[in-house]
Amino acid sequence: MGEAVATNGFSIKGNGIGNGNGHCNGYSNGHGHCINGYSNGISASVSSNGVSHLPYSNGNTVHHSNSNGHIHTSPSFGDGRRRCFWYEEEIEDDLRWCFALNRILHTGVSEYQDIALIDTRPFGKALVIDGKMQSTEVDEFIYHESLVHPALVYHSQPKSAFIMGGGEGSTAREILRHKCVKKVVMCDIDKEVVDFCKKYLVVNREAFSNSRLELVINDARTELQSRQERFDVIIGDLADPVEGGPCYQLYTKSFYELVIKPKLNHQGIFVTQAGPAGVLTHTQVFSSIYNTLRQVFKHVMPYSAHVPSFADTWGWVMASDHPLTLEAGEIDDRIKQRIKGELQFLDGQTFLVAATLNKSVRKSLSKETHVYTEETARFIHGHGKASYQ
Repeated sequence: MGEAVATNGFSIKGNGIGNGNGHCNGYSNGHGHCINGYSNGISASVSSNGVSHLPYSNGNTVHHSNSNGHIHTSPSFGDGRRRCFWYEEEIEDDLRWCFALNRILHTGVSEYQDIALIDTRPFGKALVIDGKMQSTEVDEFIYHESLVHPALVYHSQPKSAFIMGGGEGSTAREILRHKCVKKVVMCDIDKEVVDFCKKYLVVNREAFSNSRLELVINDARTELQSRQERFDVIIGDLADPVEGGPCYQLYTKSFYELVIKPKLNHQGIFVTQAGPAGVLTHTQVFSSIYNTLRQVFKHVMPYSAHVPSFADTWGWVMASDHPLTLEAGEIDDRIKQRIKGELQFLDGQTFLVAATLNKSVRKSLSKETHVYTEETARFIHGHGKASYQ
């Protein structure tokens, strides 16, 4: 397979020996020349018949990983050979997810994480943070509609919502489609990510400028504890719980019990993204988050949907002390009455199917005993690991 470019964020792999100014040993320092080291940004190689060439950045053969310029590759060499380079993410030790790129659009490094916007061939523009795919242009609506609308629809009359995380703005965008919602607070710890997304994710610019949105740069725990107000819906659009990451403490029983629950209004609903929920992956964190919320709330509803760009079924968990019971027709009626525009993915029947887990996962969740605490935390695989061969 040849050598691949390695980064702390993610790798973009060529199928041969790379050369920019001379031959490259396969690794980039993330700021230009190829050396025997790793990159804390993004490097790329373009493959052609076993020989890889570093793509140009701003017209130069040196690739600056934090450049705001575009990195282009021509579609072919002029003799029918196809030129391409690849995004690669390690899902498990022996499993990687790889697909072709058109170009790297923008990259950056914040105080907390690496950020990239890439243009992929199968999924369009994609946001990648710390080497983990966050969302893509063609299917982000599946994730964000599933995260947002069930909780707001199941609430009898939601007027306020608090988002933990959600820096890209898509979660706020979906909440603001609900005409009855008067105030949305979006709290993300990373200003650089928020500014990056405000600048480059055109689809969410209207949401960021909406007068009902209050944008706060802070730790979600600190922000919730400091506020006197309560909310009808609280949404956890947090990074996955990864070892050494900034968010796993926000999936714990103590956080749900001492911070989230006291900040919910009467009949309030909490919902969180809960990681992979496939037959082979749901025990990483999904089943534990579900069981942990069962220790805190009277009514807990897990549900899942396939997200193609995640290469897996994804899970969410909704929780409340108020019964979560609606028929498909009631869900459809509330969507029609409350939401501006038509949803692409979710309706009553779709949600009830999403909440009907397959037999294997359902049995596993019923037997889950693990409670998520800071001392007994579970993690999903990976944290932007270097990837090379």
